[in-house]
Amino acid sequence: MNIEQIYTGCLAQGAYYIESNGEVAIIDPLREIDPYIKRATADNATIKYIFETHFHADFVSGHVSLSKATGAPIVFGPNAVTGFDALIAKDLQEFKVGNVTIVVLHTPGHTMESTTYLLRDENGKDHAIFSGDTLFLGDVGRPDLAQKAGEITEKDLAGFLFDSLRTKIMPLADDVIVYPAHGAGSACGKNMMKETVDTLGNQKGMNYALRADMTKEEFIKEVTDGLAPPPKYFPLNVKMNKEGYDDIAVVQERGTRPLSPDELEVIANETSAIVLDVRHQNEYVKEHIPRSIFIGLNGSFAPWVGALIADVKQPIVLVVPEGLEKEAITRLSRVGFDNTIGFLKGGIEAWKAAGKEIDSLRSISADEAKVEIKEKSAEVFDVRKVGEYQSEHLVDAKSTPLSMLNSHLAEFPKETPFYIHCAGGYRSVIAASILKSRGIHNLVDIAGGFAAMRNADMNITKYVCPSTL
Repeated sequence: MNIEQIYTGCLAQGAYYIESNGEVAIIDPLREIDPYIKRATADNATIKYIFETHFHADFVSGHVSLSKATGAPIVFGPNAVTGFDALIAKDLQEFKVGNVTIVVLHTPGHTMESTTYLLRDENGKDHAIFSGDTLFLGDVGRPDLAQKAGEITEKDLAGFLFDSLRTKIMPLADDVIVYPAHGAGSACGKNMMKETVDTLGNQKGMNYALRADMTKEEFIKEVTDGLAPPPKYFPLNVKMNKEGYDDIAVVQERGTRPLSPDELEVIANETSAIVLDVRHQNEYVKEHIPRSIFIGLNGSFAPWVGALIADVKQPIVLVVPEGLEKEAITRLSRVGFDNTIGFLKGGIEAWKAAGKEIDSLRSISADEAKVEIKEKSAEVFDVRKVGEYQSEHLVDAKSTPLSMLNSHLAEFPKETPFYIHCAGGYRSVIAASILKSRGIHNLVDIAGGFAAMRNADMNITKYVCPSTL
């Protein structure tokens, strides 16, 4: 038996490859399926089943394409309804993969179809669970992302999750290994650990949601308290995962169309396409196409695209480093953004050579910002997450989280200079690009973000441990 966790850091997502005696099961695959097929070919094995723990909201799974390519059936748990052929399993149904057995444990709560898959080894011993978004390390799946059916509320779902954990998962032995669908950084939970594998026994001892003395009412309150609004693209990803989507090869072919500067202008105007600049933030700061949006490939690219652009059908044209066109299109498609319609051939240099207008962003060091802010009594806007701000922030700075920037637009000065920052410089440039695209140009970015501001001995509030908030 071989178990491989295929972890994608920018999505904080874990897919799983399980091989035994020449047969393979794939759990929660990503959109690009070639790695799974190549892995099975290298093992001289056949992909027998594709298991889905639930209808994912934060990424588009590769189940439909992988099934078409291999003939392997797609398996969902009870209550799932799909727009394509799928095997809807019954609770406790067993599937043989080589010498091992995968048992369906229906664990509703995160969603009504949510299912945990229990892996038993060749001796029939419980070896591991693939818990999807039911159980994370240090947390559980938030109960407010499911497409609601009838009168079911998030509190109802939290109650179902309480029962699922206590009747299906907590009775398992402490040495059972937990393989979750997500780790720290995912928007599907609140307090996930940075580790991606653990034992169930350790989780029983430290995961707040698995406390033996916790009542259902206490669980519901803790699980539903402090939930940030889910990104707007989440229900659109659920729809694609339920109904199907274009093959990624089609998406890549459409997106890798090279465009001259003139062609880019025409297409952007005719289609209302967003010009998405995915270079490093320092390159964008120096020079960029006016009104283009920056979201760099070097950061949490796909989740920020989903959170800030939101509409997966939005046409996109790319400004991308040479050779990274396919990577950018693939990473966009992972979160359902399939409508990339081309990229700027020759990049920003071709744009300048064509005599097109160039814009830039003023970005200064924390030492310079310290002086200017004091001299001008200027306002400072912190675009980090609310929890980051509450833990520690510049005295008198305003909290305007990047994920909710559009709801704060009226707070930014229209004429007088103001300063923005994040933790390290990535998110503040994203925020600056959005503000500039909306006609707000009187802003200054603080390079290096809060880390640099602390080193510059700016007036910072007393640190509060985030876990106490």
